[in-house]
Amino acid sequence: MKIQRNFPSVRVTKKAALSLQSGHPWVYTEEITEYNGSFENGDLVDVFSPKGSYLGTGFINTFSKIGVRIISTNANDKFDEAFFKRRLQHAYSYRKTVMQEDINNCRLIFGEADRFPGLTVDRFNNLIVIQVLSLGIEKRIDMLIHLLDEILREDGQVIDGYYFRNDVKIRELEGLQQFKGWYEGLPHIESCLTTITENGITYNVDIENGQKTGFFLDQKYNRKAIQDIAKGKTVLDCFTHTGSFALNAAKGGAKKVTAVDISQTAIDMAALNAKNNNIENIEFVTADVFDYLKELLEKPRVYDFIILDPPAFTKSRDTIKNAAKGYLEINKTAMRLLPRGGYLATCSCSHFMNEELFKHTLNKAAKEAGVGLLQIEARQQSKDHPILWNVPETNYLKFYIFQIV
Repeated sequence: MKIQRNFPSVRVTKKAALSLQSGHPWVYTEEITEYNGSFENGDLVDVFSPKGSYLGTGFINTFSKIGVRIISTNANDKFDEAFFKRRLQHAYSYRKTVMQEDINNCRLIFGEADRFPGLTVDRFNNLIVIQVLSLGIEKRIDMLIHLLDEILREDGQVIDGYYFRNDVKIRELEGLQQFKGWYEGLPHIESCLTTITENGITYNVDIENGQKTGFFLDQKYNRKAIQDIAKGKTVLDCFTHTGSFALNAAKGGAKKVTAVDISQTAIDMAALNAKNNNIENIEFVTADVFDYLKELLEKPRVYDFIILDPPAFTKSRDTIKNAAKGYLEINKTAMRLLPRGGYLATCSCSHFMNEELFKHTLNKAAKEAGVGLLQIEARQQSKDHPILWNVPETNYLKFYIFQIV
C-alpha cells in the first residue's frame, strides 16, 4: 500500500529495496532511481521501493556514495526532539545495563548499531568525545549534544566538556570539513587530558591528540582475558600502542613483558602508563614489529605468550589480499617463535577482513608454521560496541586466544 507522507522522497532499485528489507540501513546514491520533492542534503527523505512500498526514512546526501542513511522504518515516527531523546536514552540505558561500573569509560553511541548513522560518542571519565561522519547528524549535532547532556545530568553524571574529533579524512566523502575542538554550546574545561581506569589499570588519555577519539575502548574485556592467563608467562606484546595489553599481562602476574611499537610517541606513552601504575617488569622497545619478529627467529626461544594487536591492515575491499598477506606473515612468525604449549592472542580490527577470511588466514599460518592451534577463546569487541545483525560494518573485531600444540 502506498503511504502518503509530507517528506520529499526517493525511489530505489529492487536490489536496494531487498537490502533495506533485510535490515541494512544504507542506500547507495547509484541505487536511487527517482527523486520527488525539494530537499537539501542532510534533510530527511522517505524511501520507496520500485512498486511504491514504504521502506524507511533517512538522511539524504547526494554528494556521498551513501545516498540515504536510514534512521527509521516506522512510518508513524515523528522526527522531533522527543524522538531523538528516546533513542539517546535507549542507547544510554543499554550501556548502563551491560557496562555497569564501566559506564564512566565506554562508547555511548556506536553509529548504525544505535541507529545514529555516522555518529560516535565516547566517554572518558569526565569528558565526552564526539565524531560525526554523516551530514544528517552534523546538521542536528547541536540538538543531540544538548539532549545527551540532559540525559547524563538527569542520571547524576558529571561531564566537564564535549570535544569534537572530526579530524578524519572520511568526512570529506560526505562533503564535510575536518576539524577538532571543544563544542562551545555548553561550558567546558580547558584541559584535553583526563585519566581513566580500566581493569584496575589507570591510563592517561589525551582526547585532542590520542588515536581515534583518544583511546581504544573496544578491546577492554579482551585485555582482561590476557590478564587472566598471563601469570608466570614471558610475554611479547606487539603493536603495543599505549601499552594496554602489556600492562594487563603485567598486572596478571607475568614474569616479564616486552612491549614493541614502531612509534616512539606510543612507546613513551606506554612507559608513562607503566610508571603511573607502579609496574616495573615491562621492557619497551621501539622497532618495526615485522622486522623485530624476524630477528627473534635467529635467537633461542624466549617467549611463551605472544600478543598481536596490529592496526587495520585494510580499510577497503581493494586491499584485502595484501592485508591477508600481512596477517599471515606476523601470525606465522609468532607461531614459529612459540614453544609447544605456548599461547598466542591475535586479532584483526577490520570488518573487511571478515571472520571467515581471518580464520582461513590463521589456519594457513599454522599449517605453514607446522603447528596446531588449540582454541581457548574466540572474542569480539566489547559490549559497548554492539553488533547489529545484517549490518556487517558493526562487526569488525575478531580476537582469538590459542595454545600452540
